[in-house]
Amino acid sequence: MSNTLTVDPNSDHTNGTILEVDNLKMHFPIKAGLMQKTVGQVKAVDGISFKLRKGETLGIVGESGCGKSTLGRAIIRLYKPSSGKVLFNNQDISSLSEGELRKSVRRRMQMIFQDPFASLNPRKTLGTSIMEPLKTHKSGSAAERKEKVDRLLDTVGLNPSFANRYPHEFSGGQRQRIGIARALALNPDLMIADEPVSALDVSIQAQIINLMEDLQDEFNLTYLFISHDLSVVRHISDRVGVMYLGNMMELADKHDLYREPLHPYTQALMSAVPVPRKKGQIKRERIILSGDLPSPSNPPKGCVFHTRCPAAMDICKQEVPKFQEVHPNHYVACHLYE
Repeated sequence: MSNTLTVDPNSDHTNGTILEVDNLKMHFPIKAGLMQKTVGQVKAVDGISFKLRKGETLGIVGESGCGKSTLGRAIIRLYKPSSGKVLFNNQDISSLSEGELRKSVRRRMQMIFQDPFASLNPRKTLGTSIMEPLKTHKSGSAAERKEKVDRLLDTVGLNPSFANRYPHEFSGGQRQRIGIARALALNPDLMIADEPVSALDVSIQAQIINLMEDLQDEFNLTYLFISHDLSVVRHISDRVGVMYLGNMMELADKHDLYREPLHPYTQALMSAVPVPRKKGQIKRERIILSGDLPSPSNPPKGCVFHTRCPAAMDICKQEVPKFQEVHPNHYVACHLYE
C-alpha cells in the first residue's frame, strides 16, 4: 500500500519545511534454508509520505508492530530505506553513505531512544557519554567540551557534578534526561523521540514531557514524537499521524483528529482512551476491532485495514485507498471519503 501525499505548495503546512518523507518504504528480507535464500519480505514501512515544519511536533501513533519505530529509524538513517526519499533541509539523505551522513547530517538530526539504560554505555561515566558526539565531530577543545557537558546537565535538570557517575546510579527518569542531554550536544534541528517516556512511571513521564516542551521553546527544536500512548501524544503534538501495518491511515491537526477522527481505525483507537465523564453525560461507545493484526510479511490486498474494519466494503478488499485531503489539512486513506 502506498500513501503518496500531495500537498498544496501554498498551504501553511509547507512553509518552513524541515523534513519531507516521500513514499518511504522499509522492507526487511525473510531468509530461509541453508543458502539463506530470500523467501519473502516484512513490509515494516510501506509507502509513507508527510511533511514536517520547523518548530512543530508531529506525533506518530499506532499499535505495537505497526512500523512506528522503524519509520523513525529509517528517517534518521539507522536503517537504509528500501525505496522512497527522505529530504532533510531540502537534501535527499536516503541514499547518502555513512561518511556523507556524518559530515553533513548527523549533527542536525538526533534520536532519543525508548530505553534510557540500554542507550547508555554502563562502563562510561555520564560526562564521557554526553561528550562522545562532541569528540566524534571534533567540536571545541577539551576544556570547551567539558564546559558544555556541565551546561547540558544543568539544562536538563541534573547537577553537573553527576558527570563523574555511572548510569546504574540513576533512576529511569534521570537516565532519560541524560539521553536528552546527549542528543542536544550537537545543537540539532530535528529530534526523533522513539517512545521516550513509555518505560517511565506516569509522574516521571509528565516531567520528561514538560522538559522536552521547554527545550523545544529554548532551542527551536522540531520533534517527531513516536508513541502508542494517545494521551501523551495529544499533550505534546501539534499534528498527529496514525499508522497501521506500515501505512499512514490519517494525518491531521491534533484538535481535529481527537475531536472528529475520520478513519475507522482512528475511531477505534480513540474510543479506547479513557476520558472523564460529567454527570448525566452519555458514556462513549467502545469500538472493539475483530480479528488479529495481520502479518506485515503478508498484508491484506486493497486497504490493509479491511480485515478488521467494521465499515469495510467490497472495494476495500480490492483497491488501495488514496491518502487525500478531505477537510482542510486533514488527510485520510479511506474509501468512505472518496
